[in-house]
Parts: sequence; structure tokens; C-alpha cells
Amino acid sequence: MSAPTVILLALVATSTPPESSPSVPPPQPFQTKVEDPMLAPVPPAQQQVRTWDEALTLVRERSTNLRSAEAGVQRAEGRWRQALASLLPNANARATAAHDLLNPDTAVGVFPSPALDGRTPTAPILGTLTASLTQSLVDVGAWRNLSSASAAERGAVASLQDTRRRLTLGLARTLVATVAAERAAELNRVGLLQALERAALTTRSFDLGASNQLDVVRVNQDVALARGSLVAGDEQLRRAREALGIALGFGHAVGVDPSFNLNGLMEEARQACTPLQDLESRPDLVAAKAQVDSARDSRRQASAGYLPTLGLASNLNGVTTDPGFGRFSTWTISAVIAVPLWEGGLRGGLVRERTGIERQAAETLEGNRRDVSVEVAQARRSVEVADALVKTASEARELADRTDRLTRRSFEVGRGSSLELVQSGAALRQAELALALREFEAVQARLDAFLTEARCDW
Repeated sequence: MSAPTVILLALVATSTPPESSPSVPPPQPFQTKVEDPMLAPVPPAQQQVRTWDEALTLVRERSTNLRSAEAGVQRAEGRWRQALASLLPNANARATAAHDLLNPDTAVGVFPSPALDGRTPTAPILGTLTASLTQSLVDVGAWRNLSSASAAERGAVASLQDTRRRLTLGLARTLVATVAAERAAELNRVGLLQALERAALTTRSFDLGASNQLDVVRVNQDVALARGSLVAGDEQLRRAREALGIALGFGHAVGVDPSFNLNGLMEEARQACTPLQDLESRPDLVAAKAQVDSARDSRRQASAGYLPTLGLASNLNGVTTDPGFGRFSTWTISAVIAVPLWEGGLRGGLVRERTGIERQAAETLEGNRRDVSVEVAQARRSVEVADALVKTASEARELADRTDRLTRRSFEVGRGSSLELVQSGAALRQAELALALREFEAVQARLDAFLTEARCDW
């Protein structure tokens, strides 16, 4: 049930004072003073954003999507470093101490060598030192793997840029939606106030015998509809604040300060993002093309597994001797060629799998191109459409306002009906809301048109 309404009516005597009393003021028209609990505005959110820079800073600090995209870049960099490691020299050293339990007086696994210079390996405990160095000379698969990792890294960086663009666009949309919801809630209260004033006017007319019970019911019905619109608008405002809180990285509602400059949002967005010269350089398309390159090189890496590889290996071995601390026994250098013969069909299956991945990446790129082309065309067209809708909504609002004022005047003098009064009031409320929404849609359309063809590097 709606909260009770207190309507205070002020009626001034309409009789004309005698000409001999010039000090008496002229008669005033009927006036109403309406008080209703529902006319109180929605309480402001506990946390509010005042500027675009403040909102963007919160997104940088708290966005989980941004952190995830940055982690993707880190993963791609790690994969590239792993791929590079297979092409660089690989050196390691190993030291051991061995004891033969069955033959304690014999050196473990050491054969006489001229390098020992007549010295004998230590017993019963023999210490050994082994150092090895390997270097790949010819490995086509490793180079293809490095190229694939490099393309994947470029794609991750482009995905990070696209994530920033989408976060900027989403933040702008949420801010506009919240400000629009604030304005709609305010207009709903104005509409309820006007409906209550019409109800008071009709009730007074009924008390004076100038209208009937049907007129009173009609205006009260209009008041009920205005209350319903107000309740729905307030809930929409709360949801918009909650969506803004999520966009900023919070788990609670966040409002927009009344001092927030919505008109300057476009210029602030231009400072955070840069317009593109070519649509193909949009970050999401760049990321998709990089994924195609990465998948192609990955497939070539699998195909290169059929080719032989050539490498260089060197080993240095030393043992502890008696007398003396120790001697190096052998130092070898060798060329190693590896020829794959048969691995049970593993390589062929890997080639088929990566061929399918490459085809999927190519189809994804083509789909993204089509989506981006349509998205850009719609964004450009939406600016003209939004401006036209604002113009028509402004004209409709002016006509609705004139109609409502004329209808009220006609009803006050007894020439209009309550049905006309209710209809004109409802039409004015709808026109006010429509104009406000169209203005916010125009702001959003300009932001969408800019950010669909921009790169954000903040």
C-alpha cells in the first residue's frame, strides 16, 4: 500500500471587494500544496564518483578483467622465453661422491687414463665432476615454436589493449546509464507531484460541485500509475548504481556525484584513448590475426618434427686423485644428429590437431571482421539517429507541455473533462522521460562511435 498523502488546500475568497477598499489584494487563483513521503528523493549511495579520472583510476586498480589480461601477457612472455631457451646454449654441472661397498679398495667406475698423469683415483670414496654444454645448430621445429610464441605474445598484448577499450566503453555506458537513472527518478517525482496537484484540483472541483465522482477516480488512477512509475524508476536507479559498483571493481552500489560533468565525458575519453587510422588495426582484430599466425607456426613446428636436427655437445669429466686434489680425465666434443624414424603416429596426429586449430583461428578472425564492420557501421549511424530522436522528443515534450497547460486551464474554468486532464498529464510525464532518455542516448551514441574505432593505452 502506498504511503498516505497529505494535501493542503488553500482557497482564497473570490468575491470582489468594494471599490471603497483599495487596500484589499486582488483575488488569487486556486493553489495546492502537496506533501507526500514518496516525493522524497532516493538516498544517495555511500560511495560516489565525481570525475572521469577518478572512475578510470578505480578501474585500473580493481578490475579483474584487466588483471586477467595482464596475466595473459605474462604467460605469453613466459612461453616465448621457453621457446627461446631451446635455441640457446644449455650448460650444466654435476658433482658426485661414490663408494663401492663390495670393493672398498677399488675406485668406482674409473678406467686408467693418460690424463691422470700416473695418479690413481681415490678410494674407497671417489669424487667426480662432470660439466656438459649443448648447442642446437639446426632445428627447424624450435625456430617455428619461437615464431609461434612471438605471435602469441603479440596477440596477448593486443588483447590487453582491447580489454582496456572494452572496459572504457563499459565504464562510459554505466556512468551514462546511472546519470540517466538519476534523472529519470527525479522526473518521476515531478510527475507524481503534478499528478497529486491534479488530484487536489479535481477533488476541490468535486467539492464545489463542478465535477463528478468519475473525475476523482480517474485522477486518482493517474496518481497510482505515477506512483508505480516512480517505484520502478527507483529500482532501476539502484540497479544502475550496483552495475556501476561492479564496473569499478566493488561489491556494493556506487553513485555518481551531482557535480559529475557528463557533457565533458567525450573529451575525457579522447584523452584516455586514441582514434584509429585503419579499422584493421583495432586491437581485437590484431589479436585475432596474431592467433592465426601463432596457430600456423605451431602447425609448422609439428610438421618440422619429421626433419632431422643437428646439435653440438661437449663434456668435461674430472675425478679426485691420490696424490693431489684431482685431475680432469676426459674432455670430449661431438656433433649430434637426430633423425626421427617412427613414434607410433604421434607426430601425424599432432599435425592434424594443429591444422584444425589454425582453421578455427582463421574462421574466428573472419567472423570478428564481419562483426566489427557491422558494429562500426551501426555506431556511426547511431549518432545521426540519436540526434534526430532528441529533436523529435524535444518537439513532443514542448507540445505535451502546452497541451497539459491548456488542459489544466480548461478544466479549471469548467470546460475540460477529467479524462483530458489525466491523459495530458500522463503524456507530459512520458514526454519528459523520453526527452531525458534521448539526450542520454545521444551522449552514449557519440561515445560508442568513438570507442568502437579507438585504441586505449592507459
